[in-house]
Amino acid sequence: MTTKKKPAAPELESKPKSCFEVYAAPKDKKAMAKLAADYMAFLGACKTERETVDYVVAKAAAAGFSEAFSAPAVYRVLRGKTVFLARRGKRPLSEGFRLIGAHGDTPRLDLKQHPLYEECQIGLAKTHYYGGIRKHQWLARPLALHGVVVKKDGTVVPVVIGEKSADPVFTILDLLPHLAQKQSEQKLSEAFEAEKLSIVLGHEPAAKAEGKDAAPNGKLVRRHILELLHQRFGLTEDDLYSAELQAVPAGPAREVGLDAALIGAYGHDDRSCVFSAFTALLSSDKPEHTQIVLFWDKEEIGSDGATGAKSLFFEYCLEELLAAWEPKTRLSAALMQAKAISADVHAGMDPDYQEVHERMNSALMGFGPCFCKFTGHRGKYGANDADAEYVAWLRNLLDTAGVPWQLAELGKVDLGGGGTVAKYLAAYGMEIIDCGPPVLSMHSPFEILGKADLYATVKAYEAFLKS
Repeated sequence: MTTKKKPAAPELESKPKSCFEVYAAPKDKKAMAKLAADYMAFLGACKTERETVDYVVAKAAAAGFSEAFSAPAVYRVLRGKTVFLARRGKRPLSEGFRLIGAHGDTPRLDLKQHPLYEECQIGLAKTHYYGGIRKHQWLARPLALHGVVVKKDGTVVPVVIGEKSADPVFTILDLLPHLAQKQSEQKLSEAFEAEKLSIVLGHEPAAKAEGKDAAPNGKLVRRHILELLHQRFGLTEDDLYSAELQAVPAGPAREVGLDAALIGAYGHDDRSCVFSAFTALLSSDKPEHTQIVLFWDKEEIGSDGATGAKSLFFEYCLEELLAAWEPKTRLSAALMQAKAISADVHAGMDPDYQEVHERMNSALMGFGPCFCKFTGHRGKYGANDADAEYVAWLRNLLDTAGVPWQLAELGKVDLGGGGTVAKYLAAYGMEIIDCGPPVLSMHSPFEILGKADLYATVKAYEAFLKS
């Protein structure tokens, strides 16, 4: 007669696991380093949403994804800024799908449509900031210009200046402390005016000319800038009316700290999730459920517009997918059975500003991807709030897969909040929650992300897509 072994006593207290403990094996450390290097190269190549989509499409096509929705792995691009990718699963779409949605846009400075002017022998460009920035962080630092200019005949001219070592960079002037006494006494929200975030483009005047080619009002520096734009890109000033030019921090991503365990870069929010979700998708093969990965534009300004998450692009793509793969399955049936992750970064607890966080419900660097059950601000206004059953399912999924994770909310209740694309997908009735790595200095020109958290996030997304 055999005696039954008593089940282990349950762990009564919650004990989050550190990524450094879970992934201590040499093979994991080697894989983590390789992933970080690939990610840093990705960040250097993808500083705008258009560059991000171009990168994803090139890699997807090389991996066998097709624009024909009759294929088992497909992609569709909308206006060069949003991309839909799907891989067919073994189970029918009527049993749902696994979806990860992230956004490829980031806070930045956009050049105005009529940007060029000259003052005090300096050629400048007017900007309009995009998304939630702290304006003073963008002063007195090297900037690069990225984007496209579209001519009247439809020719698209790509522009990237400031990334190569031989390139000039751009900057926004800051006031010297000797003359900033009044400014230093103002509220931060009033001390830095958006209309003074003008980018320095040049200083040397054009050669003086006679007749019709003479610079109006003697603005020869401005004229020289136009001459240089025409020489390098074949542009005229009128072409800037149909341009999308972004000023972004110049230079590559860098390792941070003596141990190089952190990555400092522009755009972790939310390109870390784009990279992680895309990497997880490419690692899968013949999944149980159909896998869908979506990268949207416009999240940082409310998800409006044709390329934002509020548009019907996702719905149109899913309708076309059903028509090609399972014409008898209703759209609503597939949507209601879906499980989704809104892949977005979370605020890591700042060691110098712990007072704005609620420690028991905050994300710590090095403890893996963070689930945010609800977003919104103050009384959960404007929030998606994941149901308890879905949170329990995800807990079991990641614990079974051995992936460290944590759960947090964004700061103290009365101090702020934020939103993601989750609520726009929740409108379809699918189960969805926010999940992404913790980040420090979020929305700054030099955000901080942990290599271990990036690695764990990819593992979490892989487990989810393969579930």
